[in-house]
Amino acid sequence: MVKSEAQTVQDYLDEMPDDRRESMQAVRQVVLDNLPHGYREMMLYGMIGWAIPLEVYPETYNGHPLAYASLGNQKNYMSLYLMNVYGDQVTEKWFKEQFAARGKKLNMGKSCVRFKRVDDLPLDLIGEVISLTPAQDYIRHYEQSRANMKSNRKRAKR
Repeated sequence: MVKSEAQTVQDYLDEMPDDRRESMQAVRQVVLDNLPHGYREMMLYGMIGWAIPLEVYPETYNGHPLAYASLGNQKNYMSLYLMNVYGDQVTEKWFKEQFAARGKKLNMGKSCVRFKRVDDLPLDLIGEVISLTPAQDYIRHYEQSRANMKSNRKRAKR
């Protein structure tokens, strides 16, 4: 993964080649246009990120804002990380079906959708999946997943 030391989103975009910058700006705008209340854009893990800020929800396991989505420029592609898709099997299934229904080929890891050009993405679906999870629902899901992890660790120790 290519990690940037940029301190601002604009600095991050400015350090990219023009073709990548245009694609990243287009995807970023879709995210911004559809982002539910409660998330904030920031540089996060060397990428553009959208997260619940620590002043709103400080109880994260790693002391960082609770990441919801990120947009990164990698060596051979760009990535859109969708944590609400990664953390929810129903949403993941729906997302994959909708991606295929739009005639696009999905190149996806656990949470990242890899793309080489903005045309590789169904931007309407990206907007829809971003708008899907209100911040309070995302916090509840996060807390439930952390509780499940703790419970599973206790059982494993027995």
